[in-house]
This record gives sequence, structure tokens and C-alpha cells, in this order.
Amino acid sequence: MLNKRENEVMNAVYGLCHEKGVCLISPAELLALFPVRKKYTEESLEAILNALALDDYFELLSSERKGEKMYVISLRANGYAFKRCYTQMRRNVALKLVWAIASAVIAFLVGLLLKRIF
Repeated sequence: MLNKRENEVMNAVYGLCHEKGVCLISPAELLALFPVRKKYTEESLEAILNALALDDYFELLSSERKGEKMYVISLRANGYAFKRCYTQMRRNVALKLVWAIASAVIAFLVGLLLKRIF
């Protein structure tokens, strides 16, 4: 299961690579996809990308183009399945929340019923 920052980075990578499965992007271009308030740095971004590559979401290759660092990102099976897993995770969280609320309401109503009876 990915943490919040890894989800944000993976969502951006998936958005760039989902059509062809491969993309070539610089760290500056990737950082520009995130809001300024998130305060990602190139070092933290690289650490997150390496962690995602170790989890087999994509293959990450670093290269130089005209003196600028570039990333070649190739999605793998986990990377292609990211959106589906993300949607399922959100659905499960929503279901658990609804179940907790329904249980609380039922417990409250049973408590009121027992007070009326006794």
C-alpha cells in the first residue's frame, strides 16, 4: 500500500505514461505537475521514484540530455493496474465509513428502544 506522497507521484507518472506505457521527463517537469505547497524537492522525488521502481510499478532509468537529468519511465503490470487498485481502495474506505455510520445509528436506535421498553 502506498503512502500519500507515493500516491501523488504515481498518479502523476500514470497520467504521463498510461497511453504509450513509456515517457521521458525531466525532474523539473515532473515537479511542475505538483502544487507548490507540497514542497517536493528533486531529492525527495528521486527517493519516491526509486521506491516505486523497487515495488515494480515501473522501470526507472536516469540519463543525461544536454547536461540535464532525464528520467525514462516504463510502466509495468503494477503501474498499469494502479488506477484500478486506487479506485478499489477508495471504494473500500467509503464502504467502511458507511458501515461505521450505519452501525452507530442502529446502536443508537436500539438504545432508544431499550430505554422505552425498560
